[in-house]
Amino acid sequence: MLKALVFDDEYIVLEGLKTMIDWNRYGIELAGTASDGISALSLFRKELPDMIFTDIRMPGMDGLQLIETIVGEYPDTVCIVFSGFNEFEYVKRAIKAGVVDYLEKPVTISKIEEAIGRTLDKITQQKEVAYLKLQWEKSRQSLLEKNTLDLLLSGNEGYDTWEDCFGADVQLIKGVTVIVSTGTAFCLPEHPSYRVINLTNGPERITVVVHLEHSLDDLLEEMLRWSGAAEDVAGSGQTYKHMSEAAKSYKEALRALRYGRFLEEKGWIRFEDIGGGEVLPESLSEREEALVFYMRTGDKVGLLQQMELFNRWMEAEKLHPEIAEREMLKLVYLGLEVAKETGGDTKELWHSGYLPHKELEEMKTREDMFAWLNRQMEKLLDWTQSVRLTSKHAAVEKAVLFINDSFSRDITLQEVAQHVGMNATYFSLLFKEEMGVSYIKYLTKIRMETAKVLLKSGMKVNVVSERIGYYNYRHFTEVFKKHIGMTPGQYRDVKGTPSNE
Repeated sequence: MLKALVFDDEYIVLEGLKTMIDWNRYGIELAGTASDGISALSLFRKELPDMIFTDIRMPGMDGLQLIETIVGEYPDTVCIVFSGFNEFEYVKRAIKAGVVDYLEKPVTISKIEEAIGRTLDKITQQKEVAYLKLQWEKSRQSLLEKNTLDLLLSGNEGYDTWEDCFGADVQLIKGVTVIVSTGTAFCLPEHPSYRVINLTNGPERITVVVHLEHSLDDLLEEMLRWSGAAEDVAGSGQTYKHMSEAAKSYKEALRALRYGRFLEEKGWIRFEDIGGGEVLPESLSEREEALVFYMRTGDKVGLLQQMELFNRWMEAEKLHPEIAEREMLKLVYLGLEVAKETGGDTKELWHSGYLPHKELEEMKTREDMFAWLNRQMEKLLDWTQSVRLTSKHAAVEKAVLFINDSFSRDITLQEVAQHVGMNATYFSLLFKEEMGVSYIKYLTKIRMETAKVLLKSGMKVNVVSERIGYYNYRHFTEVFKKHIGMTPGQYRDVKGTPSNE
């Protein structure tokens, strides 16, 4: 049922409209009346009706001022005015304010009933338009979500279709970042500096952040805020300038999520934090990605399961022997590249002059070929693990010394890994295994402890931020608050010597 209010300073008009109009007949509830503009506005804000009937001349606030206020707050409210002043200026101002009907006094029952009929027609039209608009928006949003997922899965082949679906704002896009999580806890709110497209792909919850400004500070702030209390993990890819590169960010986000879960991290894991920028090919298949993951993490059970899945895939595809041979060799050489990440001498693996493809050519059956492949992969994994055991402590010890000496500047995981002669992703796994915390958490801890000492001395927050390697003041403030429980300024004023910023 629709709701209506009536406002008039004449008692007889109010009583007449209350008692002589059969409001229920029109599906309307008369929720109240008021005799002055101030009371009318208060009643309106309490009841929030669908329509109001008001006189122009009332004490406190005239009807047109009242309507201008109401329409400013609730534009969909239908307003009907009645007045004894049928002057052009009043009529013009009433129309400008959004009045849908203007009735001359004396107001008769027939006039009111005709106005109610016209108003109900208008409300019905508004609802139909609103419904069609809502359905169109839902359809458009669904189409955008479908095309965005296609873009992530197929690369820039789907960009033209996506661009048409996104609309005119496509000209405002400054970049794209993809975030992937598997829980339901992660939810990134909308912000004027970016637009969020939420998707699902199996168990994955995908958040595509379309940047409308060059600065990433607002996204950084939201991610740090979520990460501070997170019980789940979300991985993010790098930010790319063009939407056609969203598939790259998506693949990186998946990798960050996978390694973050293996490292038993909670909160936000960036691709850069687990060793982004490695030398392995970008175009690895899902099977190959899994193989690299199990090789790096030393998970023999997972590796053998992945090899069995690979074998089933070859069988289902009924690959020609030459193609099967090529696919197997690709896995062996990929495993060898992972072994090289340890920094060890891979020449120890095989005797001089060993040629895997020659040995594979001698296999007569697919079963023999697959058994050979399993032996090679196990051999690579065992060798990698042995090198890991002998080099882990020395490499991490060297890295810790480097971090302690260099944390005051913007050092990256890649730089530290390069210092110890290892692949960045492999090093990040080794560091967590040896130290019990990830590289980024260790670096952050060192910086926060140093920041506390500097803040206690009364040093300005922006100076401390730069002194410990944070050149973004907001980033430092959010990280400090997450780890210490208060802002840097609050900590300095409570624990140290206050200083004017």
